[in-house]
Amino acid sequence: MATIRVPDQVPSPAQDSETLNQAFRGWGTDEKAVIRVLGQRNESQRRKIRESYREVYGKDLINDLSSELSGDFMKAVVSWVYDPAERDARLVNKILNKEKKRKKGVVENLKVIVEISCTTSPNHLIAVRKAYCSLFDSSLEEHIASSLPFPLAKFLVTLASSFRYGKDKTDAEVATIEAAMLREAIEKKQLDHDHVLYILGTRSVYQLRETFAAYKQSYGNTFDKDVDGCPGDADLRSLLQVAIFCIDTPEKHFAKVVRDSIEGFGTDEDSLTRAIVTRAEIDMMRVRGEYFNMYNTSMDNAIIGDISGNYKDFLITLLGSKI
Repeated sequence: MATIRVPDQVPSPAQDSETLNQAFRGWGTDEKAVIRVLGQRNESQRRKIRESYREVYGKDLINDLSSELSGDFMKAVVSWVYDPAERDARLVNKILNKEKKRKKGVVENLKVIVEISCTTSPNHLIAVRKAYCSLFDSSLEEHIASSLPFPLAKFLVTLASSFRYGKDKTDAEVATIEAAMLREAIEKKQLDHDHVLYILGTRSVYQLRETFAAYKQSYGNTFDKDVDGCPGDADLRSLLQVAIFCIDTPEKHFAKVVRDSIEGFGTDEDSLTRAIVTRAEIDMMRVRGEYFNMYNTSMDNAIIGDISGNYKDFLITLLGSKI
């Protein structure tokens, strides 16, 4: 359900590297050439282009893109060219470094850690943790624990260190039992109860969806609604609700991220870029469909009407349009 369109006939990595190098020469930069090449190559092809560029020109393509491009366009292209695990590791590191400098964290930023932990594959999350250790001489879990207050750190470390079963096998009996365990945590008004952390941090997304359905069937409300009405740490409650949303309906989550980024005064380009860059090769087609269902309007048209220039051209290329 990806939206990027890779041409039937793709030049070799060496040819793409040459096209990019030519785009950087002379007065100004040929941004259209950059979009045409990188915006229509998949993860494996982009990795080979970056390797070829280093071999032929002795430079890192990321560094040249950072110096030749600018603004949100540059950030979007660089994010796209990074290996996905490295991209997510760098994103989390940036967030945690910001949080460590604050006396009080901004939970909106921390939602990205929940997003990465709950909407990516088990193998990808392992790759993120490996990349984090390699890039920053610290484990992701250690950095979370040293940067955030205990309730939030406990919850986020649990999610970030999980390794979920990736197949769609479920057990209805387990779902009913664990729905009761979640209910117990709600009744005790303990959102950081070990039952909650154990269930959300170990079960597959398919099993958790079964558990959420069993919860609603047994107790009338959705688990998310009961979490919302539970007193206690507001930041923890907010992160827990994001986790439930990401696990239960990831496409709706990203549709909401896109909507929130372009609604109101100004545009949250970082969130818009993150949503499109991280999902364009995964499920952006379904995100687009959920956006229409939720807001009764075209996601592509909404984005096009809110941004402009090369930044717009690059994002709509990732969405499958031709410029």
